[in-house]
Amino acid sequence: MRPVHIALAVLVTALWGVNFVVIEMGLDHFPPLLFCALRFLVAALPAIFLVGPPRVAWRWILGVGLALGVAKFGLLFIGMHEGMPAGLSSLVLQIQAVFTALFAAVVLGERPGRRRLLGMAVALAGIAVAAVDEGTSGPLIGFVLVVAAAAFWGVSNVLTRKAAPPDALNFMVWVSLVPVLPLLGLSLMFEGARPDLDALSRLDWAGVGAIVYVAWVTTVFGFGVWGFLLRTYDASTVAPFSLLVPVFGMSSAALVLGEGISAPRWLAAALLVGGVALTSLPRLRLRRVWRGARRRPDAPEVGARSDALGAGARPCAPGVDPRSDVPGAGARPGAPV
Repeated sequence: MRPVHIALAVLVTALWGVNFVVIEMGLDHFPPLLFCALRFLVAALPAIFLVGPPRVAWRWILGVGLALGVAKFGLLFIGMHEGMPAGLSSLVLQIQAVFTALFAAVVLGERPGRRRLLGMAVALAGIAVAAVDEGTSGPLIGFVLVVAAAAFWGVSNVLTRKAAPPDALNFMVWVSLVPVLPLLGLSLMFEGARPDLDALSRLDWAGVGAIVYVAWVTTVFGFGVWGFLLRTYDASTVAPFSLLVPVFGMSSAALVLGEGISAPRWLAAALLVGGVALTSLPRLRLRRVWRGARRRPDAPEVGARSDALGAGARPCAPGVDPRSDVPGAGARPGAPV
């Protein structure tokens, strides 16, 4: 990747990591379901008038909108409202890679190899350590809700792969329109009209800033840049940068919110990130690397493609690379957050 594009990838993951801190702050101003509805409303409007009509069938937009917007983000916001720390939330959500691989095996017939199965086991061990740590230091219900949010993220990843949107930003903007009314309805049912009206009547610049950040910075800008990178490079090149999200999430939560990181949480982070890396990243083709090391510089490998051809051989949909070993790659709405 070009240095400027590496910088963009790191910038987006940093914005997605800090997003968990902003969500924590926003929950001080709004009930969780109302905050989630406002996030998608501001992300969708006026962007839908700028990105053009949808480029995939409406059934995929509705499916991803409900799984990602209503279920995943609704559960995440409620889980954090129930006491799940921002930094730990950014980490636990990465278990979505395991759920994506499992659902892809069932729905898409993708058989996980031994390395991917090992990665799932390691990541699940990290979840177990984090659950024990959180169960002894905070409410376990928030932890369970965030894990459920990760499961629905896996569902949305598989649906996005089936949809194969040609334009990630266009797709995400239209997907953002779907959850608004369901989330508003759920907020009125479970949070009540009075708390919602009170939150809106007390709206201040901090609340507006939280909505703008989670809507425009992380959704519109973040997914716009991420989609551009996935159109420019293979998914297996871009996807590994998403592992930086919990790094920025836990670091920013410690710096801004004063969240401590216990020894079990460090262990959980190491297991989760390592397991997700084994589950998500492409296999290292050692034989090809060894052949390349022994090959003379002036003796090109038989059958090797030129850089120009390799750069031009893009997958038919952003992030969906038929040669890649990445489950749910390109279905990164992973991106994040």
